[in-house]
Amino acid sequence: MYHSFKEKVKDPPSHRILAMRRGEKEGVLRTELQFEDEKVLAQLQQRVIKSSSPFQSDLERMVKDGYERLLKPAIETEARLHLKEKAEAEAFQVFQKNLADVLLAPPAGAKVVMGVDPGFRSGVKLAVVDMTGKLLEHRTIYPMPPQKQTEASTTILLAMMENFNVDIVAIGTASREVDEFISEAIKQLEKQPIKVVVSEAGASVYSVSPLALKEFPELDATIRSAVSIARRIQDPLAELVKIEPKSIGVGQYQHDVSQNELKHKLEQVVESCVNRVGVDVNQASEALLGYISGVNKSLAKSIVEYRNQNGPFPSRASFVKVPLFGPKAFEQAAGFLRVRASENPLDASAVHPERYELVKRMCEDAGVPLSEMIGKPEAIQKIDLNKYAEGEVGLPTLMDISAELEKPARDPRSEFVYARFNAKVQDLKDLQEGLWLEGVVTNVTNFGAFIDIGVHQDGLVHVSELSDKFVSDAKLLVAPGQVVRVRVLSVDMDQKRISLSMKKEAATKKQAEGKKDAKGYKPASKPKKPHATVDQLLSKFSNDGKKKQNDTKLQFSLKSLMRSGR
Repeated sequence: MYHSFKEKVKDPPSHRILAMRRGEKEGVLRTELQFEDEKVLAQLQQRVIKSSSPFQSDLERMVKDGYERLLKPAIETEARLHLKEKAEAEAFQVFQKNLADVLLAPPAGAKVVMGVDPGFRSGVKLAVVDMTGKLLEHRTIYPMPPQKQTEASTTILLAMMENFNVDIVAIGTASREVDEFISEAIKQLEKQPIKVVVSEAGASVYSVSPLALKEFPELDATIRSAVSIARRIQDPLAELVKIEPKSIGVGQYQHDVSQNELKHKLEQVVESCVNRVGVDVNQASEALLGYISGVNKSLAKSIVEYRNQNGPFPSRASFVKVPLFGPKAFEQAAGFLRVRASENPLDASAVHPERYELVKRMCEDAGVPLSEMIGKPEAIQKIDLNKYAEGEVGLPTLMDISAELEKPARDPRSEFVYARFNAKVQDLKDLQEGLWLEGVVTNVTNFGAFIDIGVHQDGLVHVSELSDKFVSDAKLLVAPGQVVRVRVLSVDMDQKRISLSMKKEAATKKQAEGKKDAKGYKPASKPKKPHATVDQLLSKFSNDGKKKQNDTKLQFSLKSLMRSGR
């Protein structure tokens, strides 16, 4: 792709810059900045040397030496640094957006889930967790070669599903063969659980982490991975915060950027997502609590230890009994920590305790008890919010409180959905051009989106194939975890590349026809309407008293003309 490749410095997108830098680092590519040396030297000499100077020849040599030895290397260094910074900034944005989408993926909620970590020689690991994520049982079965204990594996699998009344089976993305085996096995059940394929990116990192060792010291690492896969379905945010963000694998050339800066930016995203959703203080793990605003790792550990010793927190007011939970930490964190079983219904909402008195006053003025006000939009909408806007409490805060009272403890994440892979398509050789498939977006970059269609290899939907309309940024249309329908454009068996499209077939054909005619020539474009000149624009704004268009539009139009040289 990059053999004898040339491009203007201002043109390459961030992913291409990072690709070339990686190629240089690995010794596969060599890049250089080419200058118009003669033109630059002529301009420099014209500025520095007077035509009448008796030292003209010496000065010319001086200028040439200064340019080649000092100025040119400095310009090249500065240009490369600028390109690197620009590319890294965009890579950070892509990773941050993708990470936020993954963390805020729809949760399945309080369901009994069986996590499946596929394996061949080492066996398939099964782990069943209850509605709260507690491990109930784990087993290892060997339905695949070389053991191929199909009958015994099926018996164990179905027994675990029936004993614990499993609602969802979460299968790691590593094996379609295991997926097919489980699909055939669950057909024997009267009540068949939902089968979902889950990305296991980062599960192996979690399984050997100190946090996993502390939580399950007696379990094998592969069983911990199965537990992690199961919990990801119940609540992706609560489980994925246990993994280092860059190990989740939704970045763009993430290993080619500043790792310290990347870590800092990703931690900001995780903190933002956790606080946006809020956490149940009586169920949240130490890792999850550590991302709450105002709660550091020491305080998170102290909260969990207090909860283990004294039982669930009865209310938000009881937080002050926790060692290290001072007034400042309470002020910052209380609004993000929920207590579901509290006598005060506001403790389960995002309303901060500082505003409880205000809500109480609003209810008294409306003549409606708090218990009857919460969740009743018709009663809340009758309240005149302007009446309570005073001091530190502005109208935006009151509007937030009103919205929270209408839907208390609501989850900002969307409803849980899952993809249904085509059972007949399990390998690259099963793909045919024009075949429509359902898949899951695994990663989004500036040049397109990668889709898991269940063939061990993600396919790429180029940004030009995302929609029938023009798409400037793939992140505006798709997000990791999103279920989409795609069509196979082509399959490269040698390089294992799958090209996909989300366009309608008619749009693709029309686009192809528009590129070339039957003889292979591109059709002539329609004549464009000539641009208005500056004089023509100014004539619209002559002093005839009409002035149909405002001065802002005139100013914008004139600037556009000046930029284009017209």
